[in-house]
Amino acid sequence: MKRLITVLVLIVASIAVHAQEAPEVQKSNIQTYTPSKLLKKGQWDIKFFNGLYTETERTDSGSSSVPIERQSFFTNTTEVYTGISENSRINIGFVFQIRSNTFNGANTLDVFKFENDLVNSRSGFTTLAPSIRVQPFRSIPTFSFTSSVYFPLFKDEAFPGENNDPAYLDKRSVFWETKFFFDKTFGGNKWQIFTEADFGFNFGEKSADADFNTSNVNERFANNSLFLPLSAFLSYFPSSKSTVFVNAQQAFLIDLGNNFEQNYTQLGLGGKYQITQVLNIELSYNKFVRGNNFQGLGETFSLGLRALF
Repeated sequence: MKRLITVLVLIVASIAVHAQEAPEVQKSNIQTYTPSKLLKKGQWDIKFFNGLYTETERTDSGSSSVPIERQSFFTNTTEVYTGISENSRINIGFVFQIRSNTFNGANTLDVFKFENDLVNSRSGFTTLAPSIRVQPFRSIPTFSFTSSVYFPLFKDEAFPGENNDPAYLDKRSVFWETKFFFDKTFGGNKWQIFTEADFGFNFGEKSADADFNTSNVNERFANNSLFLPLSAFLSYFPSSKSTVFVNAQQAFLIDLGNNFEQNYTQLGLGGKYQITQVLNIELSYNKFVRGNNFQGLGETFSLGLRALF
C-alpha cells in the first residue's frame, strides 16, 4: 500500500507542475461547479466515482487497534443530475451504486472479480436513490443542499443453521441523506475552502429483530441510527484547470434504537484536472486515523470522472 500512496502523491504533484507550465484559460468547471453550485436549466452533470477501501486492522469495542485478515470494499457510485429551473436553483437526478467486497485475507484486487460466494466475497447492484439539489438562498449562491433517499435493491442472503451469517454486501436499510454544502474562494481565486455537513437517517428493523436464518443480520447494524459526517476541504488552484486539496472528516453513527454507535476520523489528499471543456478527473487518498467500536482503520483509493455539459 505504501507504493500505491507514493504513486498517488506523485500523480497529484505531476498535475500541479503541469498546470503551472500551461497557459491560463478562463475559469474552468473545476473552479465554477463546486458541489455547492447548481446547474443551469437543461445542463447535465454525470459523475462516475470509484472508491477502493482496504483494511487489515480495526478497533476493538473501544478505540484500541487490533489486527484482522484483510478485507476490501469496492464501491462505484454514479450520479446523474440536470437543471430544471430558470434561476439555476433546483436540480433533480438519481444515484446508484455497485459494490464488490472480499474477506478472509483475499488479495485487495480480487474485488474486481465481482464474485459472490457468500463466504469470501459479495458483489452486486445495491442501491438506487432519487435525488434533488436546492439552492435555498439567492443571496448565498455558494450554499446548497442535496437530499436523496437510498433504497436497497439486493436480496437477503443467508445460510441454513445458526451463527452462519453470510458475508456483508451493504446496509440493509432505507437511507435518507441530506448534505449541506458551502464554499468560499479567496486569495485571487487561488484558494478555496469547502465544507460539508451530512445528516443521514437509517430506517429498518433492529438487528435483534431480524430472523437469523433468513436475513443477513450484520447488514442491519446501522438500522435506526443517524449518520453525521462533518467534512472540510482546503484546495489550491495552480491554474484554472487544476487543483490539489487536503481534507479531513469526523463522522458519528448515533444510536436511535439499535443499540450500536460508532465514530471515526479520516484525513486525505487529492487532485483534480480538467481534461477537456466537458470532462475532468479526480484522484484522492484517505486514511482512517482513529475510530471507536469495531471501526475499520483502513485506507481508500479513489478515482472519479465527471462530465458537465
